[in-house]
Parts: sequence; C-alpha cells; structure tokens
Amino acid sequence: MNDQYTANRQVFVAIGALMGWLAVGLQLYLIILNRVMSIPLTIVQFFSFFTILTNILVALCFTFLWLRPQSDRGIFFSSPQTSTAIAVYIVIVGLVYNLILRQLWAPQGLQRVVDEALHSVMPIYFAFYWFIFVPKEKLAWANVPVWLLYPLGYIVYILIRGEFSGLYPYPFIDVSKLGYAQVMQNSVFLTLAFLVISLLFVGLGKVLSRNT
Repeated sequence: MNDQYTANRQVFVAIGALMGWLAVGLQLYLIILNRVMSIPLTIVQFFSFFTILTNILVALCFTFLWLRPQSDRGIFFSSPQTSTAIAVYIVIVGLVYNLILRQLWAPQGLQRVVDEALHSVMPIYFAFYWFIFVPKEKLAWANVPVWLLYPLGYIVYILIRGEFSGLYPYPFIDVSKLGYAQVMQNSVFLTLAFLVISLLFVGLGKVLSRNT
C-alpha cells in the first residue's frame, strides 16, 4: 500500500466523516425545529429511523478511519467484513428510500438538501469507498448471516417499541395501520433484500479480488 494510496484514502474518509456528521446534525436540528412532540420524545423518535442509525454508523466508520485508524475501533471499521456490512446497510437505505419512500413526501429547502445527503449522497459515497479502498480477498459467504443481525434486531426493536408507543418510523412496518400479518410479510421481504444485497456484495468482492 503506497503513500499516495494512503493519502487518498485519508482524504476520502475525512470528507465522508464531515459530510456524514453534518447531514445527521442538520437532520436533528430540523426535526427538533419542526417537532410536534416534546424535545425528548422527538429525539427518541429521531434515533428510531434506520436511516439515521445507519448514517451514524457510516460517519463513525469514516471518523475512526480518519482520526484513529490504529485504534481498536479503527481496526474494526477497517476490516473488509465490517466495511462491507456497512456498505450493505447504507445501500439498502438508498434503495428503499428512492424506490419506495421518496414518492410519499416532497421536502423543500434545507430539508430537501439534507434528505438527499442522507438517502442518496452518503449511500453512493460509501459504495465508492467500498469499491475503491476496501480489500475484498477475505470476504466470505459465511459473513452474510452475521450481517443480517443488525437489520433483524432493528425490526424487532421497532415492533416492540411501537407496541408500547404506537409510533412507527416507516409506513411499511406500521402495525397500527397495516396489522401484524402485513408487517411480518413486509419484514420478510425487507430481510430478503438485505440477504440479496449482501450476497451481491460478497460475489462482487470475489470477482474484483480475482481481477486485481
């Protein structure tokens, strides 16, 4: 790994970290500014969105790779398995929003800019990071089941939380409107999407590693 490659990687992750935290911070500011609940409940709701949690994960990854690459967390985030898992998650964020959720609302002004950053810019940016900088030789099909734990855990958390609060962050898992049968079906389809994208990333990684 030459010095120019390392320097380019550092610049790339630094830009990613700054963009990621700026987008998340601005979204928090906007959701508090336009809140319809108390500030504590608004913040709890903010952190219930898979988009927010995953963009924070992306920002943390870039931050540790930029500022603390030799730390335990820096080494963790630099591993191909971790980086690929995060790539899967943030790509799903972009796909679900742009294919399903975009048509449900039309944000304006700063909210539109932040919306594009969280759902389009960061997914594309991290996908480029994965394609250019992540070593792919050690990716294995056996990694995939572990990667599914995060989205599965998120679905379980949201359903339990929604049972007590009546609040659901996304319409396709809103039990109060769809009922458990439809939400379970939607959850299965969503899990299959994570599975397929995970397999595609591993397969692509194997192809790319053979050609380098």
